[in-house]
Amino acid sequence: MSRLTQQLGLTRVEADEHYQKALIAYEKRQFDEAIKQLTIAIQALPKHPEYYAARGLIYLEDGVEDRARTDFEHALKLFPYEMLAHYGLGMIAYRAKAWDEAQQHFTQAYYANPKRGETVYYLGMVHHRKGEHAVAAQVMKKAQELFEVSNDRRKGDAAKWIKTLEKLATPPLPDKT
Repeated sequence: MSRLTQQLGLTRVEADEHYQKALIAYEKRQFDEAIKQLTIAIQALPKHPEYYAARGLIYLEDGVEDRARTDFEHALKLFPYEMLAHYGLGMIAYRAKAWDEAQQHFTQAYYANPKRGETVYYLGMVHHRKGEHAVAAQVMKKAQELFEVSNDRRKGDAAKWIKTLEKLATPPLPDKT
């Protein structure tokens, strides 16, 4: 690639076009096409962490966890605060029931972008899995608020979890017998 092309930013424009094509393919659940388009974007701009993180998320959703992890970790090498990469690694850890690792990644994802309801939701779920029900209920309330603001359909799930978590957090009354 010529230096002039790089200076004019044509590579960036082309990479972003492939990234947009990948998003469209992803919405259509055409994972192979989405991965292909992201790979082209990565070839054009190999130091752009968002492309790796996005491809990792598609790999994860497609069940190819090892490639997802590799992409997430590479994204974090390029930019340690890449929200999507932390979220993805949090999901991998959550599925593996590695609660502390999941909590660490979801917390980092939250710090990178505190307006993403799904990150807060899973952070609440991690607290629940660790038996920290009162904390989980408070975190889930924050997730529900974020879902409300973004009109996300998952606000109903968060509301159900809040009720469950509040019940779990309430100590039982002593037995009078």
